[in-house]
Amino acid sequence: MTVFLYRFAKKYRQMRLAVLLLFLGVLLFSCQENNSKKNGAVSMEIPKDSTLFTSITWLDSTTRDYGSIPEGKKLEVAYRFVNSGNKPLIIARVQPSCGCTVAEQPEAPILPGMQGVIKASFNSEGRVGVNHKKIYVMANTKGSQSNEVQFSVVVEKKKW
Repeated sequence: MTVFLYRFAKKYRQMRLAVLLLFLGVLLFSCQENNSKKNGAVSMEIPKDSTLFTSITWLDSTTRDYGSIPEGKKLEVAYRFVNSGNKPLIIARVQPSCGCTVAEQPEAPILPGMQGVIKASFNSEGRVGVNHKKIYVMANTKGSQSNEVQFSVVVEKKKW
């Protein structure tokens, strides 16, 4: 009887180890799959080869003043641009200066001569007073790959 229990315990440990390893393998694979797809967004990177750099021309002012808005209102902003170079414009990242602003970036490269837009939404809830916000645009642009657009708005306290 003791030999039977010993063999059973040994088989049980081996089976438990196999199930654990299988579970860890599935978990690691699913994490890699999620990172590579990045929620369906196209992953664009700035090329290291400077011969692939281009120029960006902003069609609207890169500095805006939106005056006053009531607290709680969402302010939608948009900055139009054109690829004024001769290589595809790759916008690798659009990064707002704070969490109260959410920005969208183009999902595909902008071909030479074509226009694009950077859209953002500012949530004024709890932001009473003067607000100066910047949006950093990282792209394969000549000179500097870091571009900047900004806006300011005065948020007025809610009137009950």
